[in-house]
Amino acid sequence: MTIAELRTQCGQVPFQPFVAHLADGRQIFIRHPDFVMFAPSGRSMIVYQPDDSYNVVDLRRVTDLEVRSNGESPQQSS
Repeated sequence: MTIAELRTQCGQVPFQPFVAHLADGRQIFIRHPDFVMFAPSGRSMIVYQPDDSYNVVDLRRVTDLEVRSNGESPQQSS
């Protein structure tokens, strides 16, 4: 996964929430582009959640982007 692919997904109009799948099995829900900050080096990003928690993600560990048509987070799905 490249920073360009993530930036493209974050820049979609209209924006659709998506899940970044990581090599270790974690899933990071990205609900809005305002919640994402990319490092100038292009090697990492910070993803904030509504409760002010955040994840620092090494972009080399992102294996897949999943866009859900219903906009649900991984925790909401059954």
